[in-house]
Amino acid sequence: MALRNIVKQGDEILAKKAREVSEVDDRIRVILDDMIETMRHADGVGLAAPQVGILRQILVIEVDGELIELINPVLLESEGTQVGEEGCLSVPGYTGTVERPAYVKMKGLNRNGKEIITEGRELKAIALCHEYDHLNGVLFVDKASALHEIETDEEY
Repeated sequence: MALRNIVKQGDEILAKKAREVSEVDDRIRVILDDMIETMRHADGVGLAAPQVGILRQILVIEVDGELIELINPVLLESEGTQVGEEGCLSVPGYTGTVERPAYVKMKGLNRNGKEIITEGRELKAIALCHEYDHLNGVLFVDKASALHEIETDEEY
């Protein structure tokens, strides 16, 4: 495993739509491992492959001790709304007020290429939607109704 550099806002890769993963192989598993290590090192809740310079449909989130890895995720359902403050490892120094679904259901492939379905409410729903947006070239600042500057200890 290795720490990857986190791409920051302004890099064109963050505005592009990620490409589908055609085969889940050892290379993809290494990317997943590196993304998890990078996310944890940066104290993040989630990370999408474009944030580490890889334009592929891969995301990881870790909420309440549950680690979820999704390859080629598809949003199946969403219900309700919730509004909360979000931050992003690619946009250090800012949080924003964003409206998201209160509940989401997604499917995708796991690290073994098997289809999985995950559901989430509250923070898990926010994290899934936030990282899913990254795969479509959308940052939380594009959806935020208000941005707030915060102090940051940027070392990642």
